[in-house]
Amino acid sequence: MAQLRAISSSSSTNFVFNGASKPESALGRNQICYSNKFSSVSSGFNGNALVHNNLNLTRASNNKAIQAVAASEKGVDVSVSPKTGGGLRGKLNKVVLAYSGGLDTSVIVPWLRENYGCEVVCFTADVGQGIKELDGLEAKAKGSGACQLVVKDLQEEFVKDYIFPCLRAGAIYERKYLLGTSMARPVIAKAMVDVAKEVGADAVSHGCTGKGNDQVRFELTFFALNPELNVVAPWREWEITGREDAIEYAKKHNIPIPGDILEDPANEPTKDMYMMSVDPEDAPDQPEYVEIGIVSGIPVSVNGKELSPASLLSQLNETGGRHGIGRIDMVENRLVGMKSRGVYETPGGTILFSAVRELESLTLDRETIQVKDQLALKYAELVYAGRWFDPLRESMDEFMKKITETTTGSVTLKLYKGSVTVTGRTSPYSLYRQDISSFESGQIYDQADAAGFIKLYGLPMRVRAMLEKGI
Repeated sequence: MAQLRAISSSSSTNFVFNGASKPESALGRNQICYSNKFSSVSSGFNGNALVHNNLNLTRASNNKAIQAVAASEKGVDVSVSPKTGGGLRGKLNKVVLAYSGGLDTSVIVPWLRENYGCEVVCFTADVGQGIKELDGLEAKAKGSGACQLVVKDLQEEFVKDYIFPCLRAGAIYERKYLLGTSMARPVIAKAMVDVAKEVGADAVSHGCTGKGNDQVRFELTFFALNPELNVVAPWREWEITGREDAIEYAKKHNIPIPGDILEDPANEPTKDMYMMSVDPEDAPDQPEYVEIGIVSGIPVSVNGKELSPASLLSQLNETGGRHGIGRIDMVENRLVGMKSRGVYETPGGTILFSAVRELESLTLDRETIQVKDQLALKYAELVYAGRWFDPLRESMDEFMKKITETTTGSVTLKLYKGSVTVTGRTSPYSLYRQDISSFESGQIYDQADAAGFIKLYGLPMRVRAMLEKGI
């Protein structure tokens, strides 16, 4: 999944939309540009979130009473003096930090050591961002003061257990967003909990700001999987109030400083922001056809060739990217209430959503589709809000799994200059019957049957009209 990788481990999730460092996910790039903050990259649905700013380098509160360590019986005693072997704010043994190598997480490493007297284990998840994003990362982490860097390949798990369930559910946030970053956070946080156990850490840190969605997504996962872990959130307690403060802190500790991108929602995204797709204007003049094989709502093959989940999505990202598929520019409502501008690249995800949706037009009846679409909205909200391990989402997922049991077949799509057009769909469980739809057979459907149906179906309207006319 070379083009779809993103070191999506930190608050500055370089998950997909351009930035100085741009981690992304298998789903795509997710670069969200916040017009009034510093840009960072976030991941998309095997696409790129071109400018996804986690509002890094901003402090959630000036209230020093808001501590970085989540409250629990085993919480850190912040009154501990450095003389007792702790740091300026307390004592921790070892902290696992979600690490991207960007400015924010690079600054957090020495800050944790200074303030909690702890060892820092940096953790980076490969969710499809590409090998290049990992180059030199270990040296950079240790250069910032970390004792080690742990890298885990989560690509297959991410696509199979997170992306595909959302795909099956038809979960799209606010009409456009395919939830790439939202899905990546819980799989990364889950891995962090496992790493904390492996290395004997007593705390984890995500480095996200209080004004972003990712802080919630990380911490809700930590709470669900290991409520005894301390959660250190520097953005809630340190004195760094903005980018300049962070840069000064970085210089003081001899930490390399990456650049950032600032985007105004009123401006059109520049061409160099996109990393996974060509401009539709520059795409091939000839269309390309792809056939997606689907079993029970889950993609299994491309052009007749069965592929693993991650490989399948990677191939479609590459194919869709060549044709400028999956570019989205939107203003979304963040979990905390503010609006933000996001530019996403999700070529593979866009192709797959189109395929599954079109196959459902054959295999699901009207009432089922309507109920599924209604629940998909709630499903998307739960995922966006970081409630992946919430019993409600898990229960809804079982419902989605059940009603899509017969969503099996294949869909052929035409990719051309940014557009995805369905050209064919087949299923052994198709509810479409040509002998009925043609209206030529009177055995199953008789034209005369319509008269009684229309009279009964339109009775309320007829009665109301009679009342209004005094009949």
